[in-house]
Order: sequence, then structure tokens, then C-alpha cells
Amino acid sequence: MTNTPDITIIGGGIIGLLTAREFIKAGATVTIIEKNELGQESSWAGGGILLPLYPWRQSDAITRLVLQSLKLYPALASQLTDETLIDPEWNPCGLLIVKNPDLTAAVNWCDANAISYRPAGADFFNMLNTVPDQPLWLPEIAQARNPRLVKSLKQDLLNKGATLLEHCELTSINLTKNRITSIQTSSGQFAVNQLIITAGAWTGQLFRQCFPAAIDDAPKIAPVKGQMLLFDAQPETLSYMVLDGDQYLIPRRDGKILAGSTVEQDDFNKTTTTQARDRLNAFALNLLPSLNDCPLIKHWAGLRPGTEHGIPYIDKHPEIDNLCINAGHFRNGLAMGPASAQLLVDLVLQRTTQVAPEPYQLNSTH
Repeated sequence: MTNTPDITIIGGGIIGLLTAREFIKAGATVTIIEKNELGQESSWAGGGILLPLYPWRQSDAITRLVLQSLKLYPALASQLTDETLIDPEWNPCGLLIVKNPDLTAAVNWCDANAISYRPAGADFFNMLNTVPDQPLWLPEIAQARNPRLVKSLKQDLLNKGATLLEHCELTSINLTKNRITSIQTSSGQFAVNQLIITAGAWTGQLFRQCFPAAIDDAPKIAPVKGQMLLFDAQPETLSYMVLDGDQYLIPRRDGKILAGSTVEQDDFNKTTTTQARDRLNAFALNLLPSLNDCPLIKHWAGLRPGTEHGIPYIDKHPEIDNLCINAGHFRNGLAMGPASAQLLVDLVLQRTTQVAPEPYQLNSTH
């Protein structure tokens, strides 16, 4: 009799949590090892729009995961709410895209992927101060409230018998031939059967640390800082998400409004800056003048797991038999998460995949 779990996951963000849930649904025993607290990095910090910004400008590999995730979210949110009594606030409130100079590409993408849309009329702009350029209204695009989603997933995994180890840092990996036999952590040594790396922005660093002989083959994932603001507004202040240029406003169900976000290369530094705060604050107050009456109550930063083209790595390692990766989702961890978890588990369990796996392989160009 052994207590070694079927699956050991390194990294407890949204991707690790969803991957664990998918393995448990398939009957596996799972342990998640997280160096800090579950879901408190990029997963907690993001905005939660369940669509990439201007998806027609992104790789088709991103679209495939997003569309599959869109199918999975309603049932996922419903099950989490019912089974944990923590509502992740999946909310199909719609998205207004103010400026679409590439309208033809936008419409073609929506038509090809069955995303409903229509031109946005003047009634959308009664409360907004902006200059629209071929604005589009996507009425079915949803959001999830990142901290609530993380909290409900954590509770769901506990309910389902997963082992969750927080403040436990991976320090080294013990390899015998082409197989990982155990891992060394700040909390001791653990035997492993199958190891999955879902460590977000830290994944590339972790690979280089644990596999120094294969440093050139490490996944090219680097931290990209994003800063955001939160305004204490009333529920009637704004009822839908607004994307204007490269910044956005996201209204939560309780009325609070997020303003985001920056894209900064700053290594692993999560320090907030007054410059970013002032720029986001100016954007938000200008776009939605009624926010001038709403206190700015929070300013934070997170580190996204960036890859060159925003395409994640979802693959079994080509040389190490029992190692997999599911990481590198850049700004779209929530939008691609459910399908990414499903794809990884399909690959490990040798099931038919719902999304073609080739674009996400470790040896593909990201």
C-alpha cells in the first residue's frame, strides 16, 4: 500500500486547480504543491474577461482553447456554485469593444466561430466619454471573478479529496533514467507517479533549476507584469465590460469596477507604481465620468506567464516519461483554462482530445 498520489501538480494557480479537478473527475488521486498560497498570483490578479482582447489578432491556437472553454464554463460555474456554495460569479454581461479599425477581421472571426455580435449603437455611449470607431457589441461574452473562482475551485478540490500543500517549494527533482522518482521540497521529499508543472510565470525558471542539463529545452515562459485598479462603485454604474484601445473596465456583480491593465517587462517584480496607477486612473475616470464619485479602493500587480505569441505549452515531456507541462497562458489563463486542463488530461490518459494538441507541444514555436 502506498500513499503516492497518481498525479502531483506543481503550481496551484487557475491552471493547476482546473487540471487537478479534471484528473479527479477521471478517478485519479491528486496532490497540488504550491510555493505560496493557492491561486494568489496571476490567477487572483487578473480581470476575468473570458475572451482574449481582440481575439482576431491572436493565433488560432488561442482561439481553439478559448472556444472549447466557453462551452465548458456554464456547467463548471454551476457545479462549483452548487457543490461549494461559493459562486465564482460567471456572468455573461457582454463586452463592448469601442474601437475596431480592423472591423472586417473582427466580423469574420465572429462569424467563423459562432460568436454573436452586432454594431454598438449610440445608446451604449450615453455614460461613456470616448470616440468610437466601428464599435462592436458582443452580448454573450462572460467574465468570472478571479478570486471567487479560485476560492470555489480550492473548496471543490478539498471536497473531492485532493491534497493541497501550500508554502511548499519545489527545490529539486530526482531522475532515474528517463523517469522522475521523487521530488525534493522545502517540506521534505515526496515520491511521484506523474508530475505536472503548472507554475505559471515561474515555469521556465523551475525547468532551468530542476533540469540544468537540458536548459536549452526549457519552455520559454517569462513574467509579464500587469497592474490594475478597483473602484468602489454601485451596481447600476456600469452593466457590461468595456474595451477601449488596450485598456478596459470590468463591472462586478456587486458594482465594483476594475480598470486594467498594464503590460510591463519587469522580471519577477510585483511592485505597484504611481505612474501606472495615475495612467489607469485617468483612463477610467475619463471613459466613465461617473467613477469620479467612486473611491479608488485597491491597486495591485500580478505576473502573467508570457510566451512569445501567448500560446501555452500543454504537453507530455518528449524525453522524461512521467513529466507534463500546462503553462504559459499569458493574459488568458481563465479564458483558456478549462480546455487546457481537459487537453492535458486527455493526453496523459490517452483519450481523444477535444482540441488538436500540436500547437501546444514543447517543441513548437510559441
